Amino acid sequence: MDGTRPNVLLIHCHDLGRYLGCYGVDIETPAIDRLAGEGALFENHYVTAPQCTPSRGSLMTGRYPHVNGLMGLAHADWELHEDERILPHYLSDAGYETHLFGLQHITQDTDKLQYDHIHSEGNLYPGVSPAVHQANRARNVSSVVASFLERGAFDEPFFASVGFFECHRVEEESGRFGFDAGQYDTDDPDEVRPLTYLPDRRGIRQDLADMRGMVRAIDDGVGTILSGLEDADLADETLVLFTTEHGIAFPLAKGSCYDAGLEAVLALRGPGIPDGRRYDELVSNVDVLPTLLEYVDVDVPDRLDGRSFRPLLTDDEYEPREQVFAEMTWHDMYNPVRAIRTERYKYVRNFWHLPKAYLTKDIFASEAGREVRETYAVPYRPYEELYDIRHAPQEDENVAREPRYREARTDLSRRLYEWMDETDDPLLDGPVIPGDYDEIHSWPHESS
Repeated sequence: MDGTRPNVLLIHCHDLGRYLGCYGVDIETPAIDRLAGEGALFENHYVTAPQCTPSRGSLMTGRYPHVNGLMGLAHADWELHEDERILPHYLSDAGYETHLFGLQHITQDTDKLQYDHIHSEGNLYPGVSPAVHQANRARNVSSVVASFLERGAFDEPFFASVGFFECHRVEEESGRFGFDAGQYDTDDPDEVRPLTYLPDRRGIRQDLADMRGMVRAIDDGVGTILSGLEDADLADETLVLFTTEHGIAFPLAKGSCYDAGLEAVLALRGPGIPDGRRYDELVSNVDVLPTLLEYVDVDVPDRLDGRSFRPLLTDDEYEPREQVFAEMTWHDMYNPVRAIRTERYKYVRNFWHLPKAYLTKDIFASEAGREVRETYAVPYRPYEELYDIRHAPQEDENVAREPRYREARTDLSRRLYEWMDETDDPLLDGPVIPGDYDEIHSWPHESS
């Protein structure tokens, strides 16, 4: 390696939110806590979508889902627009050797990603074999990464995307979606701290206890990679960034535009990154790509929607974000939502007549989902929701129609509309058709 640019190692996982010790959760995650303690931790990092593919698309393109084309899941026929560029493209052009380890979930056509080396056996989507799921588990992926680091002798700086399967729910023989408790050491449900935004019920506690085994597996994987960097004498010349794509797989979290669905870990350590700094500024995962490009001295394209927070890390002049935006359009059903969050408020605009809380398939068929179906999956949600996070941090008191909040509602509604208009959000023109609409539109088929 020529030493002019640091290596970049991006570690990401499924459905973790901020369920970590360094964010105050009652679980021991020593490796990730160490990463955060030796670098920077962002306490108000949010994602652009509370679901996998759209959020990951923003992370890798620096653009919103409705801008880059990923308004639904990659395995449901949603694809990046043909002219989209992603992080490995930019870094490859800058002289980086690019590597993919474990899963990615922004396309089913891995060739589009243009990695120099693909060390994965597959990606996460319905229909892949259990062996592929197993290969993408954190402890397995991290051991492959450690072996790669051990081989060393890098003539060029490298970029490695490292994707872990956990904490994704798994469909069991019973049809229930759980956290594969048989593969992990789980906890006593009576000993876990309940989630503040859900009722304290046995099924929810059991799911939480099971999920914690997956969280520890993620932490073990991160620890293996950090040790691998040290053993290869690469720790001082490698930027390590750890994140996830949305909140945990529980009701009112994954699949919702409430904070529990949009919150995500963001920790980074590397040359020039302050030690042990915690930042409370609002940042979005659409900002990660421009920050990384600026960090490695690559020009940031004007077409990006995100903005670099590199000045925060260097104590240079930085204009804090006034708001972050989020969206959802398609998942396993049509669920069009747009949202804006400021330091004090969350404004949610719903564009379809749907139940109070959208439960993704894996959550609906979980023990936690069964505990709250009657409460959340039956009543209809309002078209406008406004939450004063200062007074109701659990977003359980909708004040959209209260006279004293009229000015705030009007202002946030206007800002959200302007963002949608400026970014050419197709939802403003009416319902967004699914990715496989051509199959419907072509019916009836012409006879051959």
